Amino acid sequence: MVAGLAFMATAVSTAFAQATLVRWSKSRQPHQRAWAIALAQFALAAAMLVVGSTTGWNRQVYRVFYLLGAVLNVPWLALGTLYLLAGVTWGRRVERALWPLTGLAVGVMTAAPMHDEFISKTHIPNGKEVFGLFPRLLAAIGSSIGALVVLAGAIYSLVRYLRARTATHAGRLVAANACIALGTMILGSTGAFKGIAGGKDQAFALGLAVGIAVIYAGFALATPRRSRRTTLPENV
Repeated sequence: MVAGLAFMATAVSTAFAQATLVRWSKSRQPHQRAWAIALAQFALAAAMLVVGSTTGWNRQVYRVFYLLGAVLNVPWLALGTLYLLAGVTWGRRVERALWPLTGLAVGVMTAAPMHDEFISKTHIPNGKEVFGLFPRLLAAIGSSIGALVVLAGAIYSLVRYLRARTATHAGRLVAANACIALGTMILGSTGAFKGIAGGKDQAFALGLAVGIAVIYAGFALATPRRSRRTTLPENV
């Protein structure tokens, strides 16, 4: 079940990343580029979950999984939201800081000591048990601040379009932003699925699959059929 759900999350996030990359190649909008990077990281992290749940976890697989899924993914997703809402000037300033921090995270996760006795071959390892303070601190800061920016951006856009009821496709855009906000919340609270999935690992994989699918639904709702080949709406 874990491998199947992880594969589903990998497929959806890969399709999402590819669609966003195509739109960036046509529009050259910086928020689309940032989101494409974030979604590619999500897809690779989900792929590591597939590998770990099928062939067994090891140091290399878990390092990549933790780096892309817990440390870098959400900050890059938040950068796209920042570009969109705060403008190119602020987005570039933050991106100039994010690239060195990304390099720092890669270096830390490559060299950080690991407690091998806590790396299970059959269950998803717990970062609190496997890594020391610094890697976990990077993950906590990046995920919490990034998630706050993404969620606040989605809520802001939702409120803006609720007030502008006469805007074109207002109803569609309200539903789209609701999906984006809900998907972000689901990705940050996968433990809530434990009662449904029947186990911690199953709940984690189910939360990833459902969360990225809900965000992808928001992306589809926000892009009218006649314009899906050209631009990504400004509020996504």
